[in-house]
Amino acid sequence: MRLHGPAQRLTILIGESDQYRHRPLYTEIVHRARRMGLAGASVFRGIEGFGASSRIHTSRLLSLSEDLPIAVVIVDVPERISAFVAELDELVTEGLVIVDPVEVYRYVGREPGRAES
Repeated sequence: MRLHGPAQRLTILIGESDQYRHRPLYTEIVHRARRMGLAGASVFRGIEGFGASSRIHTSRLLSLSEDLPIAVVIVDVPERISAFVAELDELVTEGLVIVDPVEVYRYVGREPGRAES
């Protein structure tokens, strides 16, 4: 079955070494998103990038960085995304937060033994 509709995508761009109370910031963001009942969250580790400092961070062997770019992506309805952005004020001290309107196509499994309509 396919569900379809408008939503928002929240992308939080931070550094891999960013911390919140002695744990990775991306972990805290994902756990808070889960506690707030958001539809889901994924963390992506970049292989190269730069931010406001213009310093290149890369995973290439000769210039191995311990602070690679991290993107946390969450998609949900606008009301839930707005509520979660307020949570980020406490967590994100340096980074970039982006909210985009998106069109969602969600595929969900069929119940066993039930024919498709």
